[in-house]
Amino acid sequence: MRAVLTWRDKAEHCIYDLAFKPDGTQLILAAGNRLLVYDTSDGTLLQPLKGHKDTVYCVAYAKDGLWSPEQKSVSKHKSSSKITCCSWTNDGQYLALGMFNGIISIRNKNGEEKVKIERPGGSLSPIWSICWNPSREEHNDILAVADWGQKLSFYQLSGKQIGKDRSLNFDPCCLSYFTKGEYILLGGSDKQVSLFTKDGVRLGTVGEQNSWVWTCKVKPDSNYVVVGCQDGTISFYQLIFSTVHGLYKDRYAYRDSMTDVIVQHLITEQKVRIKCKELVKKIAIYKNRLAIQLPEKILVYELYSDDSSDMHYRVKERIVKKFECNLLVVCADHIILCQEKRLQCLSFSGVKEREWQMESLIRYIKVIGGPPGREGLLVGLKNGQILKIFVDNLFAIVLLKQATAVRCLDMSASRKKLAVVDENDMCLVYDIHTKELLFQEPNANSVAWNTQCEDMLCFSGGGYLNIKASTFPVHQQKLQGFVVGYHGSKIFCLHVFSMSAVEVPQSAPMYQYLDRKMFKEAYQIACLGVTDTDWRELAMEALEGLEFETAKKAFTRVQDLRYLELINSIEERKKRGETNNDLFLADVFSYQGKFHEAAKLYKRSGHENLALEMYTDLRMFEYAKDFLESGDPKETKMLITKQADWARNINEPKAAVEMYISAGEHVKAIEISGDHGWVDTLIDIARKLDKAEREPLLMCAHYFKKLDNPGYAAETYLKIGDLKSLVQLHVETQRWDEAFALGEKHPEFKDDIYVPYAQWLAENDRFEESQKAFHKAGRQQEAVKVLEQLTHNAVVENRFNDAAYYYWMLSMQCLDIAQDPAQKDVMLDKFHHFQHLAELYHGYHAIHQYTEEPFSSHLPETLFNISRFLLHSLTKDPPLGISKVKTLFTLAKQSKALGAYKLARHAYDKLQGLHIPARFQKSIELGSLTIRSKPFHDSEELVPLCYRCSTNNPLLNNLGNVCINCRQPFVFSASSYEVLHLVEFYLEEGITDEEAVSLIDLEAPRHKHENKWQEITSSNSQTLRLDETTDSMRDDDPFTAKLSFEQGGSEFVPVVVSRSVLRSMSRRDVLIKRWPPPLQWQYFRSLLPDASITMCPSCFQMFHSEDYELLVLQHTCCPYCRRRIDDPGP
Repeated sequence: MRAVLTWRDKAEHCIYDLAFKPDGTQLILAAGNRLLVYDTSDGTLLQPLKGHKDTVYCVAYAKDGLWSPEQKSVSKHKSSSKITCCSWTNDGQYLALGMFNGIISIRNKNGEEKVKIERPGGSLSPIWSICWNPSREEHNDILAVADWGQKLSFYQLSGKQIGKDRSLNFDPCCLSYFTKGEYILLGGSDKQVSLFTKDGVRLGTVGEQNSWVWTCKVKPDSNYVVVGCQDGTISFYQLIFSTVHGLYKDRYAYRDSMTDVIVQHLITEQKVRIKCKELVKKIAIYKNRLAIQLPEKILVYELYSDDSSDMHYRVKERIVKKFECNLLVVCADHIILCQEKRLQCLSFSGVKEREWQMESLIRYIKVIGGPPGREGLLVGLKNGQILKIFVDNLFAIVLLKQATAVRCLDMSASRKKLAVVDENDMCLVYDIHTKELLFQEPNANSVAWNTQCEDMLCFSGGGYLNIKASTFPVHQQKLQGFVVGYHGSKIFCLHVFSMSAVEVPQSAPMYQYLDRKMFKEAYQIACLGVTDTDWRELAMEALEGLEFETAKKAFTRVQDLRYLELINSIEERKKRGETNNDLFLADVFSYQGKFHEAAKLYKRSGHENLALEMYTDLRMFEYAKDFLESGDPKETKMLITKQADWARNINEPKAAVEMYISAGEHVKAIEISGDHGWVDTLIDIARKLDKAEREPLLMCAHYFKKLDNPGYAAETYLKIGDLKSLVQLHVETQRWDEAFALGEKHPEFKDDIYVPYAQWLAENDRFEESQKAFHKAGRQQEAVKVLEQLTHNAVVENRFNDAAYYYWMLSMQCLDIAQDPAQKDVMLDKFHHFQHLAELYHGYHAIHQYTEEPFSSHLPETLFNISRFLLHSLTKDPPLGISKVKTLFTLAKQSKALGAYKLARHAYDKLQGLHIPARFQKSIELGSLTIRSKPFHDSEELVPLCYRCSTNNPLLNNLGNVCINCRQPFVFSASSYEVLHLVEFYLEEGITDEEAVSLIDLEAPRHKHENKWQEITSSNSQTLRLDETTDSMRDDDPFTAKLSFEQGGSEFVPVVVSRSVLRSMSRRDVLIKRWPPPLQWQYFRSLLPDASITMCPSCFQMFHSEDYELLVLQHTCCPYCRRRIDDPGP
């Protein structure tokens, strides 16, 4: 640091205080009773101010023009002693007062004392100057205090002292901070102004004066200092802080805040700060060594480890001795001091080992490396001499002598070339061995060789960076500062006080080598650092120059696998003995997109087929035609096909289809037409194709189906005779009529038609038709499955009439399956079970309607009969959906209504033991009470009669629906459920069903019932008399024979008839249930021939003829099996 006097003036009186205008343009001084205003730029006295009659001790500029923003008037406070100085904190919240009695009082802006600091010297150490640090970067407010106990101290806002008191050896009169708080100015009785760090370390003298210094201030935001003295002298100085730094390769050390050293790693950008707490005078760095010269000693540091990125330094040696030198250099075991013409080599213990005396002033010195303890130094002198000195050798080696003074030096990595910058800003490059000047370049202020490339150097000057490779022209780019190092692609540049690493692409020198086809040298330059584009350009140039090794390395760098594969294939071909460079180059050109050049080379090397293939792959068909060999049809077809492929890829399908058709590629043409929905094109292709070409025709049919044109699809299937696909088409399109017609002609497709048809019917809730279709297709299991599901649904949904119908259909399905001997027994059991369930659900339908609906269409007698029938038929566990409660409830109510009071009471009693729904509870309880008011017997009119043995049966029969006397099963009407006057008979053994029917049909003569009546007519009256005497039936008639039965003890004896009895029967009296095999026919004889009975020819259920005719008229079908009246029957 040095101070340069800018201007000086002298006033008549002592200068007690001064202040700068906030912008620094003016300076105001208190001189006696006057104020003087100066221009700071040149010291001109602008004007004197004479407003005061007494001496002015203090001046200040107002920043906001107000005494106090919060108060209308200035408040006043008393102090215990004379106040000598004061200072506000940065935020204006606290005021520090320095007093004559050695006390510092810190008060808030209301005047209340918050902190009181008592100095050790008390009243013997008056506080003469205090100032808060203006830095915004400090975490705490720091107060600097100077007293006449000749001490400088620092305190926090809390009153806590920072560090120890620093002795000044003079009485301080003024103290002030630099604008940013990094330095302190102190002046007083020593007649000079001293510069201190913010921590109180003395750095040097700003300017010596002839009398006491009463005031000193720093111009805002600058390094200018003004000093006011006792004798009226005003001095204005500029402080110049010199750069103290050192550099070795990628490590740069420099001074910061005058007392710290920062070491910066230029590659990793890491920084480390070393606090010396004294003025740093010189810095030197070399490899793992760092030397720092302080005023009274030299500190030598070393790195903790050999890691190239390690930034931790520790003190290795201390040389406690004061040295005066111009330059400082450190080596592995020595330090070198430069003093004008003399160089001294000292060990780390401070012992001088040797000394060199130069002919002229030393202008530049640099360590160029070497073994520890034997390093070499490059020295440049003012007289132009350049020497090399080894620290272990007393004799200096003169490398060369030039006419101009040396400013900067550097030696190339291999020690073969030397670059010198002289005082004329000329960069000169010499060959060290021959001393020959290789070249020179103007406008240079510093130079550096690239440590990784022998032939590259850079120099700076005139605001430009110049990069020179070999003897090629210089490449320039703008750059401010001095070049101090060049490593790979990084250039280290010092600009003012900061060192930066500039990444410089080595593109320009690389292209210079490429222009001369020096591919290997260009690759070396590229390795220093170029862009990906430059790497690719290098790779392409090397590839075109057939320098495959360099090209491979460059393409590897840019990770271009495509070109690497090409290079590998060329190298493999070369190994196999191929030597045609034209062919290799043609491949290269084709990869680069230079197709016409490639085609010419292919043709020149006799490989026209490769040119044809290339143009075809590129869809450049017009060029490809030039390479067709004499119109070969095969190659022409191939070319047209590829052209069609191209048209397809570029979304021109119409053109592609036409080309495919002309090339005979019908499949591709069909595929495109189908994908675009061009039905007309497809049908044209399908009609032109031969029926033997199945694959394209099948594709056409597929697309016709997809595009909803089943007619064309059917035409195509017929053309190739694919009837199975045609059937599938009809099924998929649900064109069932065409499918059935085809099935009639070709029965082998029956399953393929009826099974999907049945499934379709089932999906559309047409289950009855579905099961018939399954049945027709021979899929009995599926038919049964559909019926079982239908039946279950009907029961769950309380559609008992439908459930009865479905169970009857199930029974018939089982009977149909029973024709298979393997399943006969199982299926017959199922048949009888389903028949029984059908009868139960058919009857229960009326019960459910009666109990659930408000009105019933059934007569009380019918409901009474149905209830009894169900109770006699129900087993212990009734089938799903049939409620015993509802059945008994219906029986109870109808019995009461018809006079069967005993039965009604029995039904009510039975109900008491069952779980009764809430809605029936009240009605049943009431009925149970009221029935007890009725007589305990049943009406005789309701008692059922056995038509075989003429026995009256009880209304509730423990045996079920059979006679309690003869055990003959009752035959019930399927509508009114009355016992019909029918008796089942069996044929004698040996009589077949056909013989029996023929015997019954003989109509043999018999006694007629009409003979019993005799009509007598007279003139006055007409009389009818019954003749009882005639024996109308023979004693051998089994139906009228006097049979004797023991009540409840006999087994059932069926009626068995002989041929004679059959002959005697009338065809009108016999009803036959003609069951299909394996069941036997059932024969029934009506014992009251005049009461007509009708049997349904489909379900074989019996009805009173009048009831049946009425029901058929109502439903147009049988109420049980739903056979329509227009159906011819089974």
